[in-house]
Amino acid sequence: MTTSIDVFADIWCPFAHIGLRCAREQLDAAGRPDVVLRIRPWPLELVNSAPMDPDRTTAHIAHLRHQIDDTRFVGFRVETFPTSTIEPLALTERAYVVDPQVGEAMAFALREALFERGIDISDPEAIAALAAEHGIDPPGPEDREAVIASWHEGQARGVKGSPHFFCGDAEMFCPSLDITRPAEGEVIIDLDVDRLAGFLRACLD
Repeated sequence: MTTSIDVFADIWCPFAHIGLRCAREQLDAAGRPDVVLRIRPWPLELVNSAPMDPDRTTAHIAHLRHQIDDTRFVGFRVETFPTSTIEPLALTERAYVVDPQVGEAMAFALREALFERGIDISDPEAIAALAAEHGIDPPGPEDREAVIASWHEGQARGVKGSPHFFCGDAEMFCPSLDITRPAEGEVIIDLDVDRLAGFLRACLD
């Protein structure tokens, strides 16, 4: 029986913020709170050889709020956009080592802090506070090494972006969102709960 679904994602990816929450809600609605989302680091600043652009991220958030859910990203502030997510990703890895449920909770808490509370999650004080809230130590060198190892594993597994889901032989990039980028005009985003539900059913059967 499936007890874990791997998802490669970065914390400052707004599409992952929506997609992960949709997946968790569908698993809970299916009566499978026991299935843990093992949210693996996919550090976009290493993938793209540059940090995320806060202005571009702000534009994506505007599209998501306008087209998908205007109750999300309510506390996002471009002024507190993190300079890096390596340390927050390392904190997530530390939490998963302690306990898979704690790890998933930390992965969601970091995204809530960034997108809903306007906290700079790259700030050492914020990282220490989140660690304390979850009863774990701040990340150490081995956790940062785990972030790099996850990036390399994702490359080997053919990760296309954030979020990319894996379960056994099944895999799908961003199953909850259908994203179209026209040559001109704004990005078009549609919520595809049926596609996500189908993927999760295949995982759970």
